Amino acid sequence: MPVRLETEGPVALITLDRPEALNALDLASLRALRGHLATVRDRDDLRVAILTGAGERAFCAGADLKQAASASYAQAFTQGDESAADLGLYIRLMDLAALQLHKPVIAAVNGHCLGGGLELALQCPLRIASERASFGLPEVAVGSIPAVSGLHRLLQAVPSAHAMQMVLSADRIDAAHAARIGLVSEVTEPGALLDRAFALARRIAGHAPLAVQAVNRLARQTRHLGEADAQALTELHWGVLRDTADRNEGRTAFAAKRAPHYLGR
Repeated sequence: MPVRLETEGPVALITLDRPEALNALDLASLRALRGHLATVRDRDDLRVAILTGAGERAFCAGADLKQAASASYAQAFTQGDESAADLGLYIRLMDLAALQLHKPVIAAVNGHCLGGGLELALQCPLRIASERASFGLPEVAVGSIPAVSGLHRLLQAVPSAHAMQMVLSADRIDAAHAARIGLVSEVTEPGALLDRAFALARRIAGHAPLAVQAVNRLARQTRHLGEADAQALTELHWGVLRDTADRNEGRTAFAAKRAPHYLGR
């Protein structure tokens, strides 16, 4: 399989498994990835996912253009996502927003994270990297642009001067540089990357799952809003959570000075 799904308690590990192609995303990989993410979304026992690449050379080197079809854009554009992808509009499947996955995904970046690979990582709310990781959106160097809202998401992730320099120069940056500008939250030694990703995932999975998902949703839904609209949406989510069993459990456990036991209810 081009993408593997393994589980360890409440944590899912999704591995892009085409190391011979630097884990580049062909159609089979994209469909398998989307299927695994949908599984994480729909299984109540899974609370956090880690996304990484097989081997140490690459997280993902982008789209596998060798397998792209050559139908006209107009023909592909009028089709549904699956048919459009078969006709060459593969970027439809690289945009994961339609999956409505609100559980956190941690991108554990090992090696090259380029083009569509970085656009994939930018869709994960948390990103950590090994010291050997490198990042770039090199599309202008080959006459194109980041096609999966890469510029838009990069501008939200890092200050605009850094984002624009990365995209306009098409240069790569290393992991230390990525950490300095906030593209990743931390950098590990290469052999420690997955251990750190699992430690972070377990920490998150121990919190109230409905609250974690609400925070993840709010982060996406309020980033373009003004303060008044953001507060209104925040209040709505707060109200939904107020009378949940998990919120009552959290308050009871805090008062009793014991660890809470959350059920996602």
